Amino acid sequence: MKSKKKWLTILTHGVLISFSCLFIFPFLWLLDTAIKPIGETMKEPPVWIPSKFEFHNFWDAITYGSDKVGYIPFFVYAQNSLMLCTLVVVGRVISNSVVAYAFARLRWWGRDFVFALTLATMMVPFPVLMVPTFTIFRHLDWIGTYRPLWVPAWFGSAFSIFLLRQFFRTIPFELSEAARIDGAGEWLIFKSIILPLCKPALSVVALFAFMGTWNDFLGPLIYLLRQDTFTLAIGLEFYHSKAGGTQWNLLMAATAIVIMPVMIVFFFCQKQFIKGIAITGIK
Repeated sequence: MKSKKKWLTILTHGVLISFSCLFIFPFLWLLDTAIKPIGETMKEPPVWIPSKFEFHNFWDAITYGSDKVGYIPFFVYAQNSLMLCTLVVVGRVISNSVVAYAFARLRWWGRDFVFALTLATMMVPFPVLMVPTFTIFRHLDWIGTYRPLWVPAWFGSAFSIFLLRQFFRTIPFELSEAARIDGAGEWLIFKSIILPLCKPALSVVALFAFMGTWNDFLGPLIYLLRQDTFTLAIGLEFYHSKAGGTQWNLLMAATAIVIMPVMIVFFFCQKQFIKGIAITGIK
């Protein structure tokens, strides 16, 4: 029996490792292309081991075109992306936690209907809302500014509200009742009791918000007009068709640099992230 269980475990791990290699292959190809000479990036058959490792491609990607008219201000794009991520993450965590608390811990007329209506908004695809929201922001004279990209984050997100609501409902109501007996109001209960217990779920919301904003291409493409306001997602597009063709090694190097912050954030927050997802699904 033990031998059978051992072989089953080995088989399971073998299958998981095989799928892991399958999923990590595009990332390895990206890194491999990033350190190749330009002449080996599109060779047929593919060259897997470069004849010369050109690690300076990463610095060349950051300073690409600095001596030309079409200079790509990589650090300006990075600063813009970080600023947007900060505003969106803070807004998403604050607004969604307040709304989720009202849905999970307070009793008021029409609560379940409003919650169902909130979840229904998740079924509306973004292309359907793209033109109406653009029209609204145009009338507000927000086109060409960052406000269309971060202000909506301060008004809640259906998925994040649902995630936090499910987590809030796992917290015993006796804690809130004991605090009310001691004279605490709802705001004090929310701030001093509920939020400290919900760090895993809040970290999940913050991580999703960060990843979504950092990788967002369509939003900045629609609303931003000046190059000095562009984000890294748009900045990568400028590596195409420069000097008569795409510098694929520099494009892959720049892409590796862009995705590195997401990987670092996930690496340091993965414990809280997995814990938040797991505990949310228990109930």
